[in-house]
Amino acid sequence: MIKKLAYTPCEREAEFLAGIEDPKHKREIINGLSPFFKERAPEDMLSFYSDDEVTKLRVLKGGERDVEARMPVKITRHYFELAKKSPAIQRIVKASPDETQDLAGSEDPGYQMDYSPVEGLLHKYEMGLMYVVNTCSAHCRFCYREELIARKDVLRQDGTVAKKGLAEIPEITEYIRRHNDAVAQNGGIHPEGGREKLREILLSGGDPMVLNNAKLGAWLAALAECGIESIRIGTKEMAFYPQRFDDAFLAMLDRFHETYPEVGLHMMIHFEHPDEFLQKDDDGNYIENAQGFKLWVPETGKAMRNLVSRGWLTVENQTPIIKGINDDPDALRIMQREIKRAGAENHYFFCGRDIVAYRAFNVPIETAWNILNESQKGLSGVETHARLSITHYKGKTEVNAVTNKPIPGLAGSENGVVIFKILRNAGPAPDRGKVCIVGRNPNALWFDDYEDRVLFDEAGLFDYSRVKKPGAAPVGSSAQQ
Repeated sequence: MIKKLAYTPCEREAEFLAGIEDPKHKREIINGLSPFFKERAPEDMLSFYSDDEVTKLRVLKGGERDVEARMPVKITRHYFELAKKSPAIQRIVKASPDETQDLAGSEDPGYQMDYSPVEGLLHKYEMGLMYVVNTCSAHCRFCYREELIARKDVLRQDGTVAKKGLAEIPEITEYIRRHNDAVAQNGGIHPEGGREKLREILLSGGDPMVLNNAKLGAWLAALAECGIESIRIGTKEMAFYPQRFDDAFLAMLDRFHETYPEVGLHMMIHFEHPDEFLQKDDDGNYIENAQGFKLWVPETGKAMRNLVSRGWLTVENQTPIIKGINDDPDALRIMQREIKRAGAENHYFFCGRDIVAYRAFNVPIETAWNILNESQKGLSGVETHARLSITHYKGKTEVNAVTNKPIPGLAGSENGVVIFKILRNAGPAPDRGKVCIVGRNPNALWFDDYEDRVLFDEAGLFDYSRVKKPGAAPVGSSAQQ
């Protein structure tokens, strides 16, 4: 039996944690399809699935195409109320037989577990991502972490098969200190992995905001004490249950900033569609005031204002472009404009990952680029900071351009090209900024759809092998150590 590490908060941590309040939240969550199958959901929510939809989903129950086996079903009362006027929102959380029609995809998208030196931590860049919880207030059907949420076994780089585990404070803080000590003793670069100081952490999962304030605060303080300079909280709670951003939570953030003023704090929110935060009338139109400004859903607007008013905290939105949800330039244009107007930033748009059943959700890469490009026409420079990214095994990669005309002298470019550029690269980032040019394929949903038309690849996107040592970052330009 492996002995677990112990963790004792220091005096400063203990003082911070002692002042945290933990009010209870009533999300009114409907878990699973059973409440709809057995008509045990609240009467007004039963109509969320039609009789025909219930029948089709019930037939799949227990079989290979069971939608709940692929991804659990979950919705909050707040989100249901928004969904009544929005087909896009319904598509986000509403289970459909279509999602298990083709179950092709990776059980570990992006080979993330290759970079997991400690359970629950991914250390790929100078930033670490942590799984601190394996659920959310509601579940997006296209979730990039369906293997974590659904508690599936994952084949790891070392050949073992196990479910993804959650991060624990003692193991994580011990790893951070050990890694950063080695970096400091070696002149600023880790002697084995080639990486710099681990200085930034993204709390993820699942959604960290489903944790109570005490647990969330414990993570914030422990990370600050072990030398982390910047902490991100990745959350979709502002869409699913904005009431979570209440006075007690805001007071905790204020106390954290007072206690650790040198630590940066960033709220990474996830709105896929403006219907998630804008008010609509009974005809499905956005409601505007006398000056022509679109009105936010009251609870969501309050949550956003309370966050952005704290100048030491940034709020940034990022979202995948998903078929049938936000593959619409007008919707993306409104969303980018409104988010910036509210005082937040537009961070990234993503092409869908190669999760299991990705063909039911992913928009073709070139289509996604064209949609985003079209959406940013008519927006100002400050409203168009977001780029289109797709997560390759080597790192975060921008879909930089899609051309419609051939490049003179370049064979294979007769129908135009797609240009990829590596934005975030593991280890010492040897390939950051390098590009890959492929001949166009309008039906391509993932990199493998371009394998037969690679024209130029200094980035090595199509010459990649997995790292040999679990948890270690690649070294050198080949990224194949």
